[in-house]
Amino acid sequence: MNDNQKSLISKSTITLWLLLIGLFSGLYSNSVIAATTSYWNKSNESMAADIDHSQWQYILNRYLIMGENNVAINLFNYSGVTNVDKAILKQYLTQIQQVNPLQHTKSQQQAYWINLYNALTIQLILDNYPVKSITKLGKRFFSFGPWDDDAVTVNDKTLSLNDIEHEILRPIWLDPRIHYAVNCASYGCPNLAATAFTANNMEQLLTASAYAYINNPRGVTVKGDDLEISSIYKWYSEDFGDNDQALIEHLKRYAKPNLKQALQSFQNNPGDIDYEYDWRLNQSE
Repeated sequence: MNDNQKSLISKSTITLWLLLIGLFSGLYSNSVIAATTSYWNKSNESMAADIDHSQWQYILNRYLIMGENNVAINLFNYSGVTNVDKAILKQYLTQIQQVNPLQHTKSQQQAYWINLYNALTIQLILDNYPVKSITKLGKRFFSFGPWDDDAVTVNDKTLSLNDIEHEILRPIWLDPRIHYAVNCASYGCPNLAATAFTANNMEQLLTASAYAYINNPRGVTVKGDDLEISSIYKWYSEDFGDNDQALIEHLKRYAKPNLKQALQSFQNNPGDIDYEYDWRLNQSE
C-alpha cells in the first residue's frame, strides 16, 4: 500500500467518524430537547395566584425608553441603571428561580418564561456593559453570542436562553408570536415590551408586539418587487408556515392597511425576499 492509498484511507476513516459523531450528536440533541420539553409541559390549571413580576415591571418603568406611535424601536438605558436597581433586578431573578412554574397554569407559565428570558438578557448586558452587541458575549469557544451559556436554574435544572426559547416556549405553546415577545437586546429584535407579561395580558401583549414589529421597517419593508424582512422569518421559518405564502399571510394579519395592500400585491406577483438583521445593542444614546 503506497502513501497515497494510506492517506485516502485515513481521510475516509476521519470522514466516517465525523459523520457518525454528527449523527449521534443529532440523535442525542433531539432526545434531550424532547425530554426537556416533556418535563416542562405540565401545569396546575387550578392555581389562582399569579407569579409576582412587580420588580421586573419596576425596572422596565425606569429604564425602557418607548418608541413613538407604538411601532418604533424601544431602547434601554443600560448606562443609567443604578447599583441599587441592579440589585433589585438580581433580587427579582433570584426570587423567580425559586418559583416552581409547574405549579402554575399554562398562561402563568408562559408569562413566567418570557419575563425570565427578557430579564436575564438585560442582566447579561448590564454585567458586561459597555458592549456594542450581544453577539460579542458568550463563554463557549467560537460562540456567536451567549444563548447556549448556562443562564438560570429552575427546579434544580440548569437552563440556557436557548433552552427557554427553543425547548420550552416554542414547542409547548406553538405560537409564532413568541418571537415578538422575547428580546435579544438588539436593534433588529422585536421590542422589549414596556409591560411585564402576565396571564391576564398575554394575548393582548403578544398581538401588540407582533403589530409593532411587522409595521416597523426592521420587521417588514416592501420596496417595489423586493420584500425586505427580518432574518427571524428565515431562522424560524417553520414557525411561520415554512413557505412564502404562509409567511405573507402571517404578516398581513398584523399589517397596517397600506402595508397589507403591498404584501397582497407581492403575494400575487412574487419577487425577491431579502433578509436583514441589525445586531447593534438597543441602547439609548
